[in-house]
Amino acid sequence: MMKHIFILVFTLLISAISVAQDKTTIEAKSSDISDNLDLEAVASAFGESKDLEDFEKKLNDPDLQLSNLDLNNDGQVDYLRVVSDSDKSSRVVMIQAVIGKDEFQDVATIEVEKDTSGTTKVQVVGDVYMYGPNYIIEPVYVRPPIIFTWFWGPLFRPWYSPWYWGYYPPFFHPWRPFPPYVYRQNVHVHINVNHTYHYTNVRRNTNVNMRRDLSRNDYASRNPQQSFNRRNEGVTNRRDLTRTRENTNTANRRDIPNTNRNVNPDWQPRSSGSNVRNNRATVTTPGRGSSTRPSTLPSTSHQTRPSTRPQTTMPSTRPSTRPSTSYPSMNNRRTQPMQMPSRNMPRRGRG
Repeated sequence: MMKHIFILVFTLLISAISVAQDKTTIEAKSSDISDNLDLEAVASAFGESKDLEDFEKKLNDPDLQLSNLDLNNDGQVDYLRVVSDSDKSSRVVMIQAVIGKDEFQDVATIEVEKDTSGTTKVQVVGDVYMYGPNYIIEPVYVRPPIIFTWFWGPLFRPWYSPWYWGYYPPFFHPWRPFPPYVYRQNVHVHINVNHTYHYTNVRRNTNVNMRRDLSRNDYASRNPQQSFNRRNEGVTNRRDLTRTRENTNTANRRDIPNTNRNVNPDWQPRSSGSNVRNNRATVTTPGRGSSTRPSTLPSTSHQTRPSTRPQTTMPSTRPSTRPSTSYPSMNNRRTQPMQMPSRNMPRRGRG
Protein backbone atom coordinates (compact mmCIF):
# COMPACT_ATOMS: atom_id res chain seq x y z
CA MET A 1 0.00 0.00 0.00
CA MET A 2 2.77 2.43 0.94
CA LYS A 3 4.55 1.62 -2.30
CA HIS A 4 1.49 2.61 -4.37
CA ILE A 5 1.12 5.85 -2.43
CA PHE A 6 4.78 6.67 -3.01
CA ILE A 7 4.44 6.06 -6.75
CA LEU A 8 1.33 8.25 -6.91
CA VAL A 9 3.01 11.14 -5.06
CA PHE A 10 6.10 10.85 -7.25
CA THR A 11 3.96 10.95 -10.43
CA LEU A 12 2.09 14.05 -9.26
CA LEU A 13 5.37 15.75 -8.40
CA ILE A 14 6.81 15.09 -11.87
CA SER A 15 3.61 16.41 -13.48
CA ALA A 16 3.75 19.61 -11.42
CA ILE A 17 7.37 20.20 -12.41
CA SER A 18 6.51 19.67 -16.10
CA VAL A 19 3.63 22.16 -15.93
CA ALA A 20 5.90 24.72 -14.24
CA GLN A 21 8.53 24.25 -16.93
CA ASP A 22 5.95 24.68 -19.71
CA LYS A 23 4.68 27.87 -18.09
CA THR A 24 8.18 29.29 -17.88
CA THR A 25 8.74 28.54 -21.56
CA ILE A 26 5.56 30.43 -22.55
CA GLU A 27 6.51 33.49 -20.52
CA ALA A 28 9.97 33.56 -22.09
CA LYS A 29 8.38 34.21 -25.52
CA SER A 30 6.75 37.47 -24.41
CA SER A 31 9.21 39.66 -26.37
CA ASP A 32 9.33 40.20 -30.12
CA ILE A 33 11.71 41.78 -32.65
CA SER A 34 9.21 44.60 -33.16
CA ASP A 35 9.59 45.53 -29.47
CA ASN A 36 12.96 47.05 -30.30
CA LEU A 37 11.92 50.02 -32.44
CA ASP A 38 8.88 52.07 -31.44
CA LEU A 39 7.43 53.62 -34.60
CA GLU A 40 5.59 56.33 -32.65
CA ALA A 41 9.00 57.51 -31.42
CA VAL A 42 10.22 57.35 -35.03
CA ALA A 43 7.25 59.44 -36.20
CA SER A 44 7.91 61.97 -33.44
CA ALA A 45 11.60 62.27 -34.37
CA PHE A 46 10.67 62.67 -38.03
CA GLY A 47 8.40 65.61 -37.22
CA GLU A 48 11.22 67.31 -35.29
CA SER A 49 13.89 66.98 -38.00
CA LYS A 50 14.87 69.71 -40.44
CA ASP A 51 15.74 67.27 -43.27
CA LEU A 52 16.48 63.57 -43.84
CA GLU A 53 20.13 63.87 -42.87
CA ASP A 54 19.07 65.27 -39.52
CA PHE A 55 16.44 62.54 -39.20
CA GLU A 56 19.03 59.80 -39.75
CA LYS A 57 21.21 61.38 -37.08
CA LYS A 58 18.35 61.30 -34.58
CA LEU A 59 17.68 57.62 -35.29
CA ASN A 60 21.29 56.76 -34.43
CA ASP A 61 22.07 59.31 -31.72
CA PRO A 62 23.67 57.47 -28.74
CA ASP A 63 22.18 60.10 -26.42
CA LEU A 64 18.60 59.46 -27.60
CA GLN A 65 18.82 55.68 -28.12
CA LEU A 66 15.62 55.55 -30.17
CA SER A 67 16.48 52.10 -31.51
CA ASN A 68 17.20 48.84 -29.72
CA LEU A 69 17.53 46.65 -32.85
CA ASP A 70 20.32 44.10 -33.10
CA LEU A 71 19.29 41.92 -36.04
CA ASN A 72 22.73 40.45 -36.70
CA ASN A 73 23.18 39.52 -33.00
CA ASP A 74 26.64 41.01 -32.69
CA GLY A 75 25.85 42.53 -29.28
CA GLN A 76 25.58 46.09 -30.62
CA VAL A 77 22.61 48.12 -31.83
CA ASP A 78 22.46 48.22 -35.65
CA TYR A 79 23.03 51.47 -37.51
CA LEU A 80 19.83 52.64 -39.24
CA ARG A 81 20.41 54.26 -42.61
CA VAL A 82 17.86 56.40 -44.46
CA VAL A 83 17.29 56.34 -48.24
CA SER A 84 14.56 58.11 -50.20
CA ASP A 85 12.92 58.65 -53.56
CA SER A 86 10.31 61.07 -54.83
CA ASP A 87 7.85 61.99 -57.51
CA LYS A 88 5.76 65.10 -58.09
CA SER A 89 3.43 64.83 -55.09
CA SER A 90 4.95 62.17 -52.85
CA ARG A 91 8.14 61.30 -50.98
CA VAL A 92 9.14 57.82 -49.86
CA VAL A 93 11.65 57.48 -47.02
CA MET A 94 13.01 54.02 -46.21
CA ILE A 95 14.65 53.11 -42.88
CA GLN A 96 17.03 50.15 -43.16
CA ALA A 97 19.20 48.34 -40.61
CA VAL A 98 22.83 47.89 -41.65
CA ILE A 99 23.53 44.25 -40.70
CA GLY A 100 26.66 43.34 -42.69
CA LYS A 101 28.81 44.12 -45.68
CA ASP A 102 26.34 45.15 -48.39
CA GLU A 103 23.52 43.67 -46.28
CA PHE A 104 20.47 45.66 -45.22
CA GLN A 105 17.02 44.99 -43.84
CA ASP A 106 13.95 47.18 -44.32
CA VAL A 107 12.54 48.28 -40.97
CA ALA A 108 9.92 50.91 -41.79
CA THR A 109 8.84 53.28 -44.55
CA ILE A 110 7.72 56.89 -44.11
CA GLU A 111 5.44 58.04 -46.90
CA VAL A 112 4.74 61.75 -47.34
CA GLU A 113 1.85 62.80 -49.59
CA LYS A 114 0.50 66.21 -50.63
CA ASP A 115 -3.19 66.13 -51.53
CA THR A 116 -5.04 68.37 -53.98
CA SER A 117 -5.69 70.98 -51.27
CA GLY A 118 -1.96 71.26 -50.56
CA THR A 119 -2.18 69.47 -47.19
CA THR A 120 0.73 67.17 -46.34
CA LYS A 121 -0.07 63.75 -44.88
CA VAL A 122 2.44 61.36 -43.31
CA GLN A 123 2.23 57.61 -42.75
CA VAL A 124 4.83 55.49 -40.95
CA VAL A 125 4.49 51.92 -42.23
CA GLY A 126 6.16 49.04 -40.43
CA ASP A 127 7.87 46.48 -42.64
CA VAL A 128 5.67 43.37 -43.08
CA TYR A 129 8.47 41.03 -41.98
CA MET A 130 9.13 43.09 -38.85
CA TYR A 131 5.66 44.34 -37.82
CA GLY A 132 3.14 42.30 -39.81
CA PRO A 133 0.87 43.55 -42.62
CA ASN A 134 -0.89 46.92 -42.47
CA TYR A 135 0.83 48.26 -39.37
CA ILE A 136 0.42 51.93 -40.29
CA ILE A 137 0.73 54.96 -38.01
CA GLU A 138 -0.57 58.30 -39.25
CA PRO A 139 0.87 61.08 -37.07
CA VAL A 140 -0.94 64.39 -36.83
CA TYR A 141 1.56 67.03 -35.79
CA VAL A 142 0.54 69.92 -33.57
CA ARG A 143 2.12 72.30 -36.11
CA PRO A 144 3.57 71.71 -39.61
CA PRO A 145 7.11 70.32 -39.19
CA ILE A 146 10.06 72.15 -40.71
CA ILE A 147 10.86 69.09 -42.80
CA PHE A 148 7.64 69.66 -44.78
CA THR A 149 9.00 72.99 -46.02
CA TRP A 150 12.21 71.26 -47.06
CA PHE A 151 10.33 68.44 -48.84
CA TRP A 152 8.38 70.81 -51.08
CA GLY A 153 11.00 73.55 -51.34
CA PRO A 154 13.54 74.25 -54.11
CA LEU A 155 16.45 72.82 -52.07
CA PHE A 156 14.98 69.31 -51.85
CA ARG A 157 17.08 66.46 -53.16
CA PRO A 158 16.38 62.75 -52.48
CA TRP A 159 18.61 61.59 -49.62
CA TYR A 160 20.67 58.44 -49.95
CA SER A 161 22.74 57.70 -46.87
CA PRO A 162 26.51 57.68 -47.51
CA TRP A 163 27.13 55.38 -44.52
CA TYR A 164 27.50 51.61 -44.66
CA TRP A 165 28.94 48.62 -42.79
CA GLY A 166 32.16 49.59 -41.03
CA TYR A 167 31.92 53.21 -42.16
CA TYR A 168 29.76 55.33 -39.85
CA PRO A 169 29.49 59.04 -38.95
CA PRO A 170 31.76 60.26 -36.13
CA PHE A 171 28.88 60.78 -33.69
CA PHE A 172 27.76 57.14 -33.88
CA HIS A 173 29.02 54.95 -31.07
CA PRO A 174 27.10 51.65 -30.93
CA TRP A 175 25.63 50.71 -27.56
CA ARG A 176 24.59 47.36 -26.20
CA PRO A 177 20.86 46.66 -26.62
CA PHE A 178 18.73 46.68 -23.49
CA PRO A 179 16.19 44.05 -22.47
CA PRO A 180 13.06 44.74 -24.57
CA TYR A 181 10.88 45.61 -21.58
CA VAL A 182 13.42 48.23 -20.45
CA TYR A 183 13.51 49.77 -23.94
CA ARG A 184 9.71 49.72 -24.29
CA GLN A 185 9.19 51.60 -21.05
CA ASN A 186 11.97 54.18 -21.47
CA VAL A 187 11.58 55.08 -25.15
CA HIS A 188 8.27 56.80 -24.41
CA VAL A 189 10.10 59.88 -23.14
CA HIS A 190 10.92 60.55 -26.81
CA ILE A 191 7.30 60.47 -28.00
CA ASN A 192 5.95 64.01 -28.24
CA VAL A 193 2.59 63.78 -26.45
CA ASN A 194 1.35 66.94 -28.19
CA HIS A 195 1.09 64.99 -31.45
CA THR A 196 -1.63 62.46 -32.23
CA TYR A 197 -0.87 58.99 -33.58
CA HIS A 198 -3.70 57.36 -35.52
CA TYR A 199 -3.63 53.72 -36.63
CA THR A 200 -5.12 52.79 -39.99
CA ASN A 201 -5.26 49.89 -42.45
CA VAL A 202 -5.38 52.09 -45.55
CA ARG A 203 -2.13 53.03 -47.23
CA ARG A 204 -2.15 56.38 -49.05
CA ASN A 205 0.90 55.89 -51.27
CA THR A 206 0.26 53.53 -54.20
CA ASN A 207 3.61 53.90 -55.95
CA VAL A 208 4.81 50.31 -55.55
CA ASN A 209 7.70 50.76 -57.99
CA MET A 210 9.28 53.55 -55.95
CA ARG A 211 9.24 51.42 -52.79
CA ARG A 212 10.50 48.36 -54.64
CA ASP A 213 13.50 50.23 -56.05
CA LEU A 214 14.63 51.16 -52.52
CA SER A 215 13.76 47.95 -50.68
CA ARG A 216 16.35 45.57 -49.20
CA ASN A 217 15.40 42.41 -47.29
CA ASP A 218 18.62 40.46 -46.86
CA TYR A 219 17.86 39.38 -43.28
CA ALA A 220 14.30 38.33 -44.15
CA SER A 221 15.52 36.29 -47.13
CA ARG A 222 17.91 34.32 -44.91
CA ASN A 223 15.41 33.89 -42.07
CA PRO A 224 11.93 33.39 -43.55
CA GLN A 225 10.90 31.39 -40.48
CA GLN A 226 11.31 34.53 -38.36
CA SER A 227 8.63 36.59 -40.13
CA PHE A 228 6.08 38.31 -37.90
CA ASN A 229 3.28 35.90 -38.77
CA ARG A 230 5.44 32.91 -37.90
CA ARG A 231 6.74 34.53 -34.74
CA ASN A 232 3.22 35.37 -33.62
CA GLU A 233 0.72 32.82 -34.90
CA GLY A 234 -2.86 33.98 -34.71
CA VAL A 235 -1.87 37.66 -34.47
CA THR A 236 -2.35 40.00 -37.44
CA ASN A 237 0.28 42.67 -36.84
CA ARG A 238 2.08 44.67 -34.17
CA ARG A 239 -1.09 46.57 -33.22
CA ASP A 240 -2.96 43.30 -32.68
CA LEU A 241 -0.04 41.94 -30.67
CA THR A 242 -0.14 44.98 -28.36
CA ARG A 243 -3.88 44.54 -27.76
CA THR A 244 -3.43 40.83 -27.05
CA ARG A 245 -0.73 41.61 -24.52
CA GLU A 246 -2.89 44.24 -22.84
CA ASN A 247 -5.75 41.76 -22.47
CA THR A 248 -3.40 39.08 -21.19
CA ASN A 249 -1.77 41.50 -18.79
CA THR A 250 -5.17 42.39 -17.36
CA ALA A 251 -5.94 38.74 -16.75
CA ASN A 252 -2.51 37.82 -15.42
CA ARG A 253 0.06 40.48 -14.45
CA ARG A 254 2.88 37.94 -14.65
CA ASP A 255 2.67 37.54 -18.43
CA ILE A 256 4.43 40.83 -19.27
CA PRO A 257 6.35 43.31 -17.15
CA ASN A 258 4.29 45.91 -15.30
CA THR A 259 4.56 49.22 -17.17
CA ASN A 260 4.71 51.12 -13.87
CA ARG A 261 7.75 49.33 -12.48
CA ASN A 262 11.10 51.03 -12.06
CA VAL A 263 13.49 50.03 -14.81
CA ASN A 264 17.22 49.71 -15.26
CA PRO A 265 18.73 53.06 -14.21
CA ASP A 266 21.61 52.55 -16.67
CA TRP A 267 19.21 53.52 -19.48
CA GLN A 268 19.24 57.30 -19.21
CA PRO A 269 19.47 59.45 -22.34
CA ARG A 270 21.87 62.31 -21.72
CA SER A 271 19.92 64.59 -24.04
CA SER A 272 16.28 64.31 -25.05
CA GLY A 273 16.11 67.39 -27.31
CA SER A 274 14.35 70.69 -26.71
CA ASN A 275 11.20 69.72 -28.60
CA VAL A 276 10.70 66.33 -26.98
CA ARG A 277 8.14 66.23 -24.21
CA ASN A 278 8.47 63.87 -21.24
CA ASN A 279 5.47 61.59 -21.07
CA ARG A 280 5.64 61.16 -17.30
CA ALA A 281 3.18 62.13 -14.63
CA THR A 282 3.78 65.53 -12.95
CA VAL A 283 4.14 65.31 -9.19
CA THR A 284 3.81 68.30 -6.83
CA THR A 285 6.24 68.34 -3.91
CA PRO A 286 6.21 70.49 -0.76
CA GLY A 287 7.71 73.94 -1.23
CA ARG A 288 10.99 75.02 0.26
CA GLY A 289 10.92 76.43 3.79
CA SER A 290 7.97 74.33 4.85
CA SER A 291 8.35 73.43 8.54
CA THR A 292 4.87 72.25 9.50
CA ARG A 293 3.39 68.80 9.09
CA PRO A 294 0.04 68.26 7.33
CA SER A 295 -2.97 68.44 9.65
CA THR A 296 -4.27 65.11 8.39
CA LEU A 297 -2.49 61.98 7.31
CA PRO A 298 -2.67 61.12 3.60
CA SER A 299 -5.13 58.46 2.57
CA THR A 300 -3.79 54.92 2.63
CA SER A 301 -6.38 53.60 0.21
CA HIS A 302 -5.00 51.68 -2.75
CA GLN A 303 -4.16 53.85 -5.75
CA THR A 304 -2.38 53.24 -9.03
CA ARG A 305 1.33 53.80 -8.54
CA PRO A 306 2.68 56.68 -10.67
CA SER A 307 5.19 55.88 -13.39
CA THR A 308 7.89 57.87 -11.58
CA ARG A 309 8.54 58.39 -7.91
CA PRO A 310 8.03 61.92 -6.55
CA GLN A 311 10.99 63.98 -5.56
CA THR A 312 11.45 64.90 -1.95
CA THR A 313 12.40 68.49 -1.26
CA MET A 314 14.02 69.14 2.12
CA PRO A 315 13.24 72.42 3.92
CA SER A 316 15.87 75.07 3.23
CA THR A 317 15.90 76.24 6.87
CA ARG A 318 15.31 74.57 10.18
CA PRO A 319 12.41 75.59 12.43
CA SER A 320 13.23 78.55 14.68
CA THR A 321 12.17 76.62 17.79
CA ARG A 322 12.71 73.01 18.66
CA PRO A 323 9.56 70.92 19.14
CA SER A 324 8.59 70.21 22.70
CA THR A 325 9.82 66.89 24.07
CA SER A 326 7.30 66.80 26.92
CA TYR A 327 4.59 64.18 26.75
CA PRO A 328 0.92 64.62 27.68
CA SER A 329 -0.02 63.77 31.22
CA MET A 330 -1.66 60.45 31.95
CA ASN A 331 -5.01 62.19 32.51
CA ASN A 332 -4.94 63.86 29.10
CA ARG A 333 -3.71 60.96 26.95
CA ARG A 334 -7.20 59.91 25.89
CA THR A 335 -8.22 63.40 24.77
CA GLN A 336 -4.80 64.50 23.47
CA PRO A 337 -3.04 61.55 21.88
CA MET A 338 0.67 61.92 21.18
CA GLN A 339 1.26 62.73 17.50
CA MET A 340 3.73 60.30 15.98
CA PRO A 341 5.77 61.22 12.87
CA SER A 342 4.09 60.33 9.60
CA ARG A 343 5.32 57.13 7.98
CA ASN A 344 3.99 58.13 4.61
CA MET A 345 6.82 60.45 3.68
CA PRO A 346 7.62 60.13 -0.05
CA ARG A 347 10.68 58.08 -0.79
CA ARG A 348 13.61 59.56 -2.63
CA GLY A 349 13.70 58.62 -6.35
CA ARG A 350 15.40 59.57 -9.56
CA GLY A 351 12.78 62.23 -10.32
